[in-house]
Amino acid sequence: MSDLTDLYQSVILDHNKRPRNRGKPPTANRVATGDNPSCGDNCTVFLHLDAAHRIDAIGFEGSGCAISQAATSLMTTQVKGKTAAEAEALFNEFKEIVTTGNAPEEISDLAAFAGVHAFPARIKCATLGWHATLEALKQPPSA
Repeated sequence: MSDLTDLYQSVILDHNKRPRNRGKPPTANRVATGDNPSCGDNCTVFLHLDAAHRIDAIGFEGSGCAISQAATSLMTTQVKGKTAAEAEALFNEFKEIVTTGNAPEEISDLAAFAGVHAFPARIKCATLGWHATLEALKQPPSA
């Protein structure tokens, strides 16, 4: 196994074992849930948009395979501070990585999921949290 593959594998394992932003932030004013009935993965994303329409708080709850949990954890670290348009652009980059295996030239934590393309059924696992986040960004603020 190459050093880069080892690095990417350790990123996924670390986010699965020690997920970032697990739980509902106290300021969350938007929520969306995603389910993958084919494997049982589920994810609820909570976020708060600040006055500048940037994600200033994000968290998630759910259960599923290591890929879904690690990808959602990583996603929360990547979209924090972003606008909806910036988050969607990141999702498109991530989707390209997991569907084609083509990772950016520079080392990126998102590239850790390039190997998912070899397992098409796992693409839904890797993108579940992203889809929930994009849906939450479309929701009107809750009280």
